[in-house]
Amino acid sequence: MKRRNGGGGGAATTTAAVFGEVLRHHREGAGLTQEELAGKIPCDRSLVARVESGTRVPQEQFVEACDQLLGTGVMFARLRANIDWYPEVSHPDWFKRRAAMDAEAVALYQYQTQVIPGLLQTEEYARALFARVARGADEARVEDRVRARLSRQQRFLDPEGPTLIALLDESSIRNVVRDAAVMHGQCAHLLEVGGQSNVCIQILPASDGRLIRPNTSMSLISLPEGEKCVYSESLDRGHFNSDPAVIAKYTQTYDVLRADALSARDSAALIRDAMEGYGRNDDVAQEQLQRRQRGRLHRNRPRYPRLRPRKGQ
Repeated sequence: MKRRNGGGGGAATTTAAVFGEVLRHHREGAGLTQEELAGKIPCDRSLVARVESGTRVPQEQFVEACDQLLGTGVMFARLRANIDWYPEVSHPDWFKRRAAMDAEAVALYQYQTQVIPGLLQTEEYARALFARVARGADEARVEDRVRARLSRQQRFLDPEGPTLIALLDESSIRNVVRDAAVMHGQCAHLLEVGGQSNVCIQILPASDGRLIRPNTSMSLISLPEGEKCVYSESLDRGHFNSDPAVIAKYTQTYDVLRADALSARDSAALIRDAMEGYGRNDDVAQEQLQRRQRGRLHRNRPRYPRLRPRKGQ
């Protein structure tokens, strides 16, 4: 897919907003509300709202569904392919080298523990994670970090993009980031992305005590012309190593992990089970909220003395 990496930030941002306005025009012309269009795609209503406001990058499946539902041929697909959705993003200085590698990688093999890897995070998950990690940071800074993270995903989330093999320790889908609703959406995203021909997601189950799990996440990056690099992170910096001996050692570790991981199909079943659990938890939380609200309404009602019948009446 064609992607420009331009510097004209204002113009490109306006283009994204125009895409949203065009979508709104055709949606309203079809007599559909945002919620109704979302139900037909299907997706969450908030996704339609954010695409229309120019603050969310629509995925290929989304625009294809819009073209089909709104009778616009391939108009939205063509617009999406020619918009520079991230004209100006700013990565932390220590991460810029890794972001540059992502922009040209031909294949990426990841092992991730505790949290979902950045290339597979939803916008809501990334925002909640940054807000939790960067406590005290202003909202604008958090949004800048979210935007920068999402900008890295586009090459890999394109079905014709580079190969992405992600081995996820089960802890990454069990550790709750913010709430059940965010995790439900994140699991649904993993299931959707994992269905692409260039993406494979496999889970290392917590129940398998035989597995020897690395205590840190790692990435094996294949670059053009056969160049390779191992990448890992500490708290506030990235670590790169292109020594062939080190790469061979990490590759062996990765291959053993992948051999012991669940198949892609069984991994999807485990992710789906987690997603359904988060859905139930969200329903319970909503029911508890409604009970509390009913309780407050009950307590706020005016109280009148009860009239008791006198003896003999």
